[in-house]
Amino acid sequence: MEKIKAFWLDFFRQEQNEDSWWNRKKALWEERGGEIVRIEGNGRVFEKIRFDHEQHDRYLIHLTYLIKQDKHFHIEEQVIPYQFSINSRNEIMNHDKIKEREVEEGEITFPEREAEAIVARFSYDRLAAVQYAERWWNGYNPEYHKFTVDCTNFISQCLRAGGAPMHGASVRERGWWYVGNNWSFSWAVAHSLRWYLSGSRQGLQAKEMMDAAKLIPGDVICYDFQGNGKWDHNTIVVAKDAYGMPLVNAHTDNSRHRYWSYEDSTAWTPNIQYKFFRISGE
Repeated sequence: MEKIKAFWLDFFRQEQNEDSWWNRKKALWEERGGEIVRIEGNGRVFEKIRFDHEQHDRYLIHLTYLIKQDKHFHIEEQVIPYQFSINSRNEIMNHDKIKEREVEEGEITFPEREAEAIVARFSYDRLAAVQYAERWWNGYNPEYHKFTVDCTNFISQCLRAGGAPMHGASVRERGWWYVGNNWSFSWAVAHSLRWYLSGSRQGLQAKEMMDAAKLIPGDVICYDFQGNGKWDHNTIVVAKDAYGMPLVNAHTDNSRHRYWSYEDSTAWTPNIQYKFFRISGE
């Protein structure tokens, strides 16, 4: 692992081109009056495959950033997957970041539009939702199915931990629910959850906000990275920075207290679109 760490540090130094995720992260905080004053990391190999006289390894690098913003400090954490191969001469080759895959398994669908109904209020415990997001940001609750691309499944778990009510089982295209080893599309597919939150009048409900600054811990942000109408990713607000802007937790590239705009993501494009949802219920 020491050889991998040394090679990764060298690779990291090479990531200093203008459009690298690292430079975009630094620029993001500089624009917010902040500075990354310390970065630490360690790695863990999670997969080894051997074929064609080469060894192919995948590993996770767990980065911890200490960010100073005005007189305020906070810790951001991120777990980034990398991969490389080792040839017959024991040389490391093809060392690359595994790009974030934002589109979940399963059908990408518009869930059934909820019929007009009496809007039932529910109690949403924001603290419980945030505590769950902090507990499981870099882990997987064994009570739920683990998806290869897990971002929306994780957000749904956080909302449920906060007391958001499920309904619609067992029709996958309807409602928002998880029962046994089955779930609605809106539970696990980013595109479906975005449209569910826009239209739901039963169970879990939300109100669209026009400004990220209006969000509070326990709220949800949806991302369309390409700006093409296909919603790719979701995060949950867990805190605010020194100027009142959201910091979020997420799965897929597991992240904690990441700045909400995701400008440091490998999936980010200049066409990115966002939706901001205030979860109803107090």
